[in-house]
Amino acid sequence: MESLRELYRIGKGPSSSHTMGPDKAARLFKNKYPLAMFFKVKLFGSLSKTGKGHMTDAVILTAMAPIRTEIVFMDVPEAELYHPNTMELEAYDANDMLLGKMKVYSVGGGRIEVDGEKTALCEDIYPLEHFSEIKEFCLDNDMSLSDYVKYIEGDSIFDYLREVWDTMKSAVKKGLRADGVLPGGLEVQRKAKFLHAQRHIDESPQTKENRLVCSYAFAVSEENAGGGTIVTAPTCGACGVLPSVLYYMQETKGFTDYEIVKALAAAGLVGNIVKSTASISGAECGCQAEIGTACSMAAAGLSHLYGMDLDQIEYAAEVAMEHHLGLTCDPIGGLVQIPCIERNAVAAMRAINALSLANFLTYSRKISFDVVIKTMYETGRDLFSKYRETSEGGLAKHYPGSL
Repeated sequence: MESLRELYRIGKGPSSSHTMGPDKAARLFKNKYPLAMFFKVKLFGSLSKTGKGHMTDAVILTAMAPIRTEIVFMDVPEAELYHPNTMELEAYDANDMLLGKMKVYSVGGGRIEVDGEKTALCEDIYPLEHFSEIKEFCLDNDMSLSDYVKYIEGDSIFDYLREVWDTMKSAVKKGLRADGVLPGGLEVQRKAKFLHAQRHIDESPQTKENRLVCSYAFAVSEENAGGGTIVTAPTCGACGVLPSVLYYMQETKGFTDYEIVKALAAAGLVGNIVKSTASISGAECGCQAEIGTACSMAAAGLSHLYGMDLDQIEYAAEVAMEHHLGLTCDPIGGLVQIPCIERNAVAAMRAINALSLANFLTYSRKISFDVVIKTMYETGRDLFSKYRETSEGGLAKHYPGSL
């Protein structure tokens, strides 16, 4: 598995696979051909079908500027593609002679793979990639999950995770201050500020917790939808789940930044397992791969924060994913707004529920985290393509006045 730096990426929304990935690919290609006078970028699969809504074309044009660039939305059956987020980049000279081309796959979480150069882009530094293997190693060496992350990556990873946490907190705070309508044409009103302010004199502790956690999830998700700076956790579309629960726990329970950073390490390790052994891409496996993974990460991070043992952390992460199995990716108009923003809030509360269940039921469980992740991947691959981030099915199809 790769460094957690490859999972937690700081950047602009609204989509890690549709904006962060293509932006990185465009800049890489532009630097490779500094004498080019014209670029052509062909988008395939989900990048083509929801590229407009996700602002894929806009981010590529910005990355390629000031060089003239043509964006072509290709209509090719997904079965003919190696990956549903495929793009081909071509560079031409002043005489329209081809200088070179490159095929890129945006595989989720802001990461790209260049066709034919896959192993050259990143390094696997974690020798173990299944939770069962990592748990056994940690038990044998009296380590927590955050200890294991530090053991593999060194002290500097905690410095990076502190930057991640600062960015997450900033996204919550900015989102709570903002109001107005999100861009894209759906006329979706920002709701975080309103939700956070709706205090009632007779509000129960449970209702208050729900309202606050959801307001934090809305805040980060709305920042993402508006093109603000967020952290992929594991993706842009699912970026509100983990920060919302950790922010709530710090605000109400007084956990220190260092304790939160260690929870981020544990959560990131869980996300890395999914990324390495299955997928975190909605275009590849549906929303279960994004929101489901985010919920597992949040449940694991919370469990670590509360000092639970490895079995309890595993159970919390497993419960969180198990009850997202089969969740489709059907963003209306290709925008990361409906149902994406609300799903972040619902998943945040589900992560807290998973934490509670883990406290009582861990030692009666039958399903391992590794099994549920294998199941998620197979389920995602079996999903009909229109339910995997194409905006051709589900809510995106039946929403009145779809874009």
